[in-house]
Amino acid sequence: MSASATKESITAPRLALPLWKVAVARSTLEIKQFFREKGQVVFTFGMPLLMLVLLASIFKQHIADTGVDAQQIYVTGMLGVGIMATSFQSMVLQVVGERANGTLKRLRSTPMPKSAYFAGKVAVVLVSSLGQAVILLGLGTAFFGLKLPTDPARWLTFAWVFVLGIVSCTLLGLAYSSYVRPQSAGAMVFLPVIVLQFISGVFIPFNQLPHVLRIIASFFPMKWICQGMRSVFLPDTFRPYEPGHSWGHGQIALALGAYAVVGLLVCLKTFRWKSRNDG
Repeated sequence: MSASATKESITAPRLALPLWKVAVARSTLEIKQFFREKGQVVFTFGMPLLMLVLLASIFKQHIADTGVDAQQIYVTGMLGVGIMATSFQSMVLQVVGERANGTLKRLRSTPMPKSAYFAGKVAVVLVSSLGQAVILLGLGTAFFGLKLPTDPARWLTFAWVFVLGIVSCTLLGLAYSSYVRPQSAGAMVFLPVIVLQFISGVFIPFNQLPHVLRIIASFFPMKWICQGMRSVFLPDTFRPYEPGHSWGHGQIALALGAYAVVGLLVCLKTFRWKSRNDG
């Protein structure tokens, strides 16, 4: 067999299926694998729910002249934390583990397009995040006084904040995974996420935080996601507690869009399919 024929036989499987079919198949596999990992499912869904129940049960103070209790703020904050947990936090831990055990190296040697792998990761994050959001909103409306909006415009805001948050945090997680060693993955992921929760308006109205912490939080997506969620589920009477006394939808879209672009560029440039031990 000639060298050209051999090359053609090797590359032919790559053209056997359209890219979208390969991406759908990979996405389906990723979702099945996620839900088979019971421990991961319990942690992903359980941690924000547990934090919400504890905080909303202990702290019930009323925010003056807003008609809002701390409990409703916690619900919107946990929506942001949930997105960060399923997209950035879980993504980093998954990819670091797959790189360490050789899964990524084996996938790279298959005919599967690399983009199908990333599509699968985004798909599993979308499914798990949406399920988590439904549970959080159900809990918030049933027990903590959250009122679901009736204005379609607010649900449209929820949709684009949710999608931009997922895409930006997933891409940032994929990019960040290239700099994380398996031995220190837990500390390098959980520590910054925990710190961001305290400075992003999850537990305390954002304008009540020290100015320096507000500036630091503005450089990370969790602050913008939480702000977007508050604009959907809290009444306009709460706007005085937001930066500039405004929901800042334009700034939210610009910030999350910028994170998505930066995450994509860094990911394309630095993403590694092999561990450092493989050279």
